[in-house]
Amino acid sequence: MLDQPLVSVEKLRVEFETNDGTVVAVEDVSFEVAPGETVCIVGESGSGKSVSSLSLMRLVEFSGGEIVGGKLRFQVKKDENLDLAAADNDLMRTIRGNKIGMIFQEPMTALNPVFTIGMQLSEGLRVHKGLSKKEAAARAVELLRMVRIPEPERRLTQYPHELSGGMRQRVVIAMALACEPRLLIADEPTTALDVTIQAEILALINRLKRETGAAVLFITHDMAVVAQIADRVVVMFRGNKVEEGPVEQIFANPQHDYTKQLLAAVPKLGEMRGKTAPEPMRLLGDDTHVEGPVRPASDKVILDVKHLVTRFEVKAGVLRRTVANVHAVEDVSFAIREGETLSLVGESGCGKSTCGRSILRLVEPDAGEVILDGKDVIAMSERTLRNARRDMQMIFQDPFASLNPQMKLNAQVAEPLRNYFNLGTTEINDRVAQLFDRVHLPRSFMNRYPHELSGGQRQRIAIARALALNPKLIIADEAVSALDVTVQAQVLNLIMELQADLGISILFISHDMAVVERVSHRVGVMYLGRIVEIGPRASIFENPQHPYTISLLTAVPVADPTNRKSEGDLNFKPIASPIFPVGHEPEPSVYSEIGPGHYVLEGSHGR
Repeated sequence: MLDQPLVSVEKLRVEFETNDGTVVAVEDVSFEVAPGETVCIVGESGSGKSVSSLSLMRLVEFSGGEIVGGKLRFQVKKDENLDLAAADNDLMRTIRGNKIGMIFQEPMTALNPVFTIGMQLSEGLRVHKGLSKKEAAARAVELLRMVRIPEPERRLTQYPHELSGGMRQRVVIAMALACEPRLLIADEPTTALDVTIQAEILALINRLKRETGAAVLFITHDMAVVAQIADRVVVMFRGNKVEEGPVEQIFANPQHDYTKQLLAAVPKLGEMRGKTAPEPMRLLGDDTHVEGPVRPASDKVILDVKHLVTRFEVKAGVLRRTVANVHAVEDVSFAIREGETLSLVGESGCGKSTCGRSILRLVEPDAGEVILDGKDVIAMSERTLRNARRDMQMIFQDPFASLNPQMKLNAQVAEPLRNYFNLGTTEINDRVAQLFDRVHLPRSFMNRYPHELSGGQRQRIAIARALALNPKLIIADEAVSALDVTVQAQVLNLIMELQADLGISILFISHDMAVVERVSHRVGVMYLGRIVEIGPRASIFENPQHPYTISLLTAVPVADPTNRKSEGDLNFKPIASPIFPVGHEPEPSVYSEIGPGHYVLEGSHGR
């Protein structure tokens, strides 16, 4: 152990009182973090990793938890340690955000919806650093630029709902870094970020650590991120620490069965080289995976998108006049065949989610055609569209936002069946029970509410609901980005299994390149609202041609601590803006075919 740790957690025990009795969330957990060291706590949902970090900030008490045993020693000054578990609330207020910064997993719950980004960034600086309003605003712009948010001055006047999920997460990171804390607790900070932004944030955290000597406690389920950033790793399982050691040792020679299982479930970029079809994940001790490759797609086109354009108005002034347009989706065309998975990848704000929503007309497109199984979705009346939605379903990124908090889970999964089919109660209940089985959730969960499930379990409910109507097309918008690696592997295997059984077509929207390589037949890369490169998976991953595709693949973290990426490897460029003045009409997309079905955008369209 190190002589003078910045943080020393000793025999921590945290309990929660529930209707079903006392739940022990963390039991007898001990670890240390030295100045300038990064310790990663890994484990799946419910393992107690986030509770451990919330205990250090003493925030666990605000969510019904209680620290009933152990010490949380924190070095406030040289040779002066404080037991945070015994500190009063006034003292904790001076430590939170100042000495200890925290990046939360859910940016929408970490940000106040009624205050502007500028007000929220300035608050900590003015309280803890005593800066004037003008100085705090200047520092806020500097912080937003540091986390690579375009047009930072304009962002200060915006509200959280006006930013994309990835941008909100970068704002939360900027807030945590604002006061240059001695300890930075990062709870799944890169889960909602694209690979390029993730690589930059990891490089940023590493640089901050080097320059200030701050320690980092990094909570994640992404083993590739662990390999890139950790000095030491603490593996947690069901509230207990099951293994701890240097990162190289954990990856090269894991001892505990759970650690072995975690590492086995990690998709690794490059492991699909030479394979023509998607392949299921290999899970230790799990015989449920699909045997052999998922069947190749047929030649029947299920979805044909032609020259899709979706723009959003930017209003300003007292009269709220339209002063510009966000060109979210600009002249996008692609087709998906029966039983095929096409993945759309790209940075936050590139238009991939808007593209998925435009296809379903959850967002109304400005132009283009969306032909679903021979019928034009854009031209449909509301009534015809309602019937067509049986054939196309969406799995959203945030399952908590897409589920009704007041409805039991069985009622939510049954709702599509009740809306579209004239079935009896017994028949509906049987079908719902089968769907719960299909997504590997116990039937006892049917009478629970969304808040009683972990994030991964909620996402499986969302998938069960999407499958209820046996759709021809599923649009999965970051459907596995918030899941633990083992759960992610199971869900991806489930999706591939359903595709093989039912011939479902999938538009898979993701920023996780290793997952995309594993599940896709074809891949489209989006940048500033356009597809810049599209083709068979092997062509995109093994022979990328567009500079943006190459930079995306370069930024992907590899689950190997001996193969870390340096900041020099990552060719970061400022993000261009997709906002253009009213009346601006961009040139159409022109592509060159450089291989069978492999197309690259010519010129520098879309800026």
